[in-house]
Amino acid sequence: MIAHTFHYIIQTRKLFLALIDSLTTEELNVIPQGFNNNIIWNFGHIVVSTQSLCYVRTGILADASSIAYNEDYKKDTKPTRPVSKEEIDELKLYALETISKLEKDYHNGVFSSIQPFSTSTYGTEMSTIEEVLTVTLAHDNLHYGYAMAQRRMIKNK
Repeated sequence: MIAHTFHYIIQTRKLFLALIDSLTTEELNVIPQGFNNNIIWNFGHIVVSTQSLCYVRTGILADASSIAYNEDYKKDTKPTRPVSKEEIDELKLYALETISKLEKDYHNGVFSSIQPFSTSTYGTEMSTIEEVLTVTLAHDNLHYGYAMAQRRMIKNK
């Protein structure tokens, strides 16, 4: 079961990467009317949120200071500056690298005991890493859906 979860997280990220590669840096930074963020923010948000959910919220890490770009893309943030091509390239690299590390840590027993928590998005307490990974998959897909809607608005203006 868990192998399927990792598979679908990776597949969603690959789809998101293809979406990003189909747009210019300028298009990725556009905030379409009716939205408070843009495509690259949605992508950066899933990259940092997964690490925060799986390592910080579970009690494995004490804080999020080691998560690259956390301050720019964590919950309750929004774009405050144009994102450079260099930053986009780093986020693209982190999108799959962090899942690879997460899967390795999972198989090495890093998450054998976690601190239960709930998120405001789904409101259900999670007491196992498998539940957290399921929410991660749902969260990634939620933001991929937002990004698809934003792309449609940008391309159809």
